[in-house]
Amino acid sequence: MSDHSDDPATSSTTLRISVYETGSAVVVTVAGEVDLATAAQLESAASRGLEQAGKHLCVIDLTSVGFLGSPGLSALVRAAKQAENRQEPLRIVVDSNRPVIRPIEISGLDQVLSLYHTVEEALRPQGKQDGP
Repeated sequence: MSDHSDDPATSSTTLRISVYETGSAVVVTVAGEVDLATAAQLESAASRGLEQAGKHLCVIDLTSVGFLGSPGLSALVRAAKQAENRQEPLRIVVDSNRPVIRPIEISGLDQVLSLYHTVEEALRPQGKQDGP
């Protein structure tokens, strides 16, 4: 018997994605593992969320993601660029989920992406974070 779990073509890994509106914002929640086999799903969901939000706020909630590989990081960068090109806000919620925040920090993307600890924080006007 051979194990095909490392082969993206035969991987059974899927993301669970849901989209909902709250006020004038669109929130895309993602759960599961974002790797080579699923990064396109994340990118597609982010693109749909931006389309649905129009000129309003789009939030991507990654707090239920258990793994974020380099293809997922690339998908987030492309989504952020798409939002920037359309002059639409994109905010990404990562909380303290180490499998998500660690690769973002190591790659330096925490300096590029608009990151928030909670969906509620991301939904605040101008994304104001609680501070001292």
